[in-house]
Amino acid sequence: MSEPVDIDNDEEEFAESTLIQAIENQIESDNPPAAKATFNKLTLVGYEREEILQMMAHVLAVEIDAILEEDRAFNTEWYEAALRALPTLPPEKN
Repeated sequence: MSEPVDIDNDEEEFAESTLIQAIENQIESDNPPAAKATFNKLTLVGYEREEILQMMAHVLAVEIDAILEEDRAFNTEWYEAALRALPTLPPEKN
């Protein structure tokens, strides 16, 4: 039987992969426009693609956590502002 840690790691990898896929979809569809703009800005200042996607996925994860915690709709205004503030990551909520 596998250790619970393995399950946690699998779930974490799945969550990260899913968030990164969502970010790639946002960049490709240019929706929201801040996603593609942020990706391009960070590329121009020298960040690697994987690092950019991870930072952007972190922002999305923070917003999803807030949605679940506060039982509210997606805050597009906050999300786009947080993307534009990268590479400064938003604080995680407690």
